[in-house]
Amino acid sequence: MNLTRRQQILAIVAIALVGLYVADQLVFTPLTRSWKARAERLVKLREQVHDGTEMLKREAALREQWDRMRTNTLMGVKSAAEGQMLQAFERWAKEGGVSVSSIRPQWRETHEDYKTIECRADIGGSLAAITRFLYLVERDPLGVKVDSLELTTRNLDGTQLALVVQVSGLLLNPPKNSAR
Repeated sequence: MNLTRRQQILAIVAIALVGLYVADQLVFTPLTRSWKARAERLVKLREQVHDGTEMLKREAALREQWDRMRTNTLMGVKSAAEGQMLQAFERWAKEGGVSVSSIRPQWRETHEDYKTIECRADIGGSLAAITRFLYLVERDPLGVKVDSLELTTRNLDGTQLALVVQVSGLLLNPPKNSAR
């Protein structure tokens, strides 16, 4: 087979182009993807290092806040914690000027290191009294939060309202092996 010089050049160029295509698909494209993934990972790591550095700067304030939160949780015994929640509801109702018709406590023990007591309460009063009641619940130093509420009217002019509120209280279990 006697190829002309032009045919030889075209064959070499074709082989070179196929070689470049294969090199692109097998070497350059995977390297580019790898490089981009590495760059994204480095950006995430830099953000994590920055966040960690900022957290270390705020360590004292965070520990102080955690200690304050830990001391404001419910007592370690279930019956005492329930009593504490019921007393808190009495205090909030008295100071807020609302009437509490029922409180239904229920324990949630889904995690090993803490438990929550959920109290569902039926409350009645004026809009101002219910607002004051909710303010007192949220501002109380006791470790509670309002999970849900439902507000309805009891009369046609809306002066008497009914509130169904669910409040959760936190009870921390002490760690079994405390290093601190």
